[in-house]
Amino acid sequence: MDLHKISETCGWQDLTEGMQIYQGGTSAQFPTGEWTAVKPEFIEADCTQCLLCVPVCPDSAIPVKDKKRGDFDYKHCKGCGICVNACHAGAIKMEGVK
Repeated sequence: MDLHKISETCGWQDLTEGMQIYQGGTSAQFPTGEWTAVKPEFIEADCTQCLLCVPVCPDSAIPVKDKKRGDFDYKHCKGCGICVNACHAGAIKMEGVK
């Protein structure tokens, strides 16, 4: 299935069956970060690079390159705040989340 052909006008016959993945890496094509009203802030100077925030992010919005985490992918971060609770170093701040 070509995911670029999915739209509001597609019939049910054109959609994939539930729980089946037909193409890899498709979340990059669908930015969902605009859903949030709050965004986490990464304070790189306080980060110990333990990477404990990475596996808890339900949206894979914390990139890692060369075993170091980068700033948030705000195109996909929904501001849930789970990373704030996972960060023992206090390197992630979000207004309203402690």
